[in-house]
Amino acid sequence: QVQLVESGGGLVQAGGSLRLSCVASKSGFSISTMGWYRQAPGKQRDLVATMSRGGSTNYADSVKGRFSISRDNVKNTVYLQMINLKPEDTAVYYCAADMAYARYWGQGTQVTVSS
Repeated sequence: QVQLVESGGGLVQAGGSLRLSCVASKSGFSISTMGWYRQAPGKQRDLVATMSRGGSTNYADSVKGRFSISRDNVKNTVYLQMINLKPEDTAVYYCAADMAYARYWGQGTQVTVSS
């Protein structure tokens, strides 16, 4: 099993920036894909960005050019740098890690963007 702990959420004005972090309890080298998903009230959980162990990335169209995912396998950590935040980015952001054909989730961190 993998435990994931997110941090870095908060309240920010539109146009502002935040950086989310997620630390895994297992070595980053043993995790195939790490990423971020988000869920707004009353909506489904959607992909935000993912990064493979080799560094390949995938972004939702709505965040391309504004969000950047990075990963430090030595620190077992994945980051999400968010700039030019919009009110529609408001959601609970969840870290995810894929390992041994299973997906693990963090507890989520709230991001609120005020207009």
